[in-house]
Amino acid sequence: MPRDDARGALRQENADDRDAVLGPTRKGSHMLDLHDLLSANSYPGRGVLCTRTHSGAVLGGYFLTGRSPASRDRALRLIDGELVVGPRTMGKHDPLRHYAAATATGDWLVLGNGEQVSRAAERLRAGAAPTEALSGFAYEPDPPIRTSRITALISRDGGRTTVFGAARPSRAARLTSNVMTLAVQDLEPGEAVLLTTYDSDGEQVSVAAPFTETAVSARNGEELLDEIWSALDERFRIAAAVLDPARGPGSAIQRSA
Repeated sequence: MPRDDARGALRQENADDRDAVLGPTRKGSHMLDLHDLLSANSYPGRGVLCTRTHSGAVLGGYFLTGRSPASRDRALRLIDGELVVGPRTMGKHDPLRHYAAATATGDWLVLGNGEQVSRAAERLRAGAAPTEALSGFAYEPDPPIRTSRITALISRDGGRTTVFGAARPSRAARLTSNVMTLAVQDLEPGEAVLLTTYDSDGEQVSVAAPFTETAVSARNGEELLDEIWSALDERFRIAAAVLDPARGPGSAIQRSA
């Protein structure tokens, strides 16, 4: 069977499993599959998610896409216990493009799309509550897009709690940031919550929805990574990673362009 057909068959098989698990109430909610959701958004920018797979494991995910040569000249690397987004070729550090995308404290796996990841982790280590650790951030200073800063804190106790944070530009004329936190507990198998920075056809870019509840077909980390990577537009995808919160950034499995 060709690889794409095999992937499609696997997603359908897992979707059938999910329907059997979630039952008529969840089926009636019409949550979009993660693969379909990402496939419909050609250029999502960067994304963080938390999901419980059909095997019951809670996993975190991070991905990045890019359009410009500078944005595409990036890679994910494990450096000093952190998953770092950095340049493929030697060059000047750009704080909007180069940062720790995943780090960990004793209690939390921290994922995100910018330098706020390290700052949130520092606050957590100093004793801040999750919502305090995610407060006070602003969207990126990259007009006219004004990219949201998105962060996920996933508890390392089996992933029972995830606290998402986003510093987003307003759709109105004001230039101040809308700062949102969202606490999610006890995801059921096959459920996920996703934050992305953009909603885009690859040309026109707008700020994405604050968050999206979605459904996954994956039974494990490899299948989740395939679900994410195969949905991202080949023109823009750069890298993606799936992580086990209990094991931290060192557990990351990756794909790259």
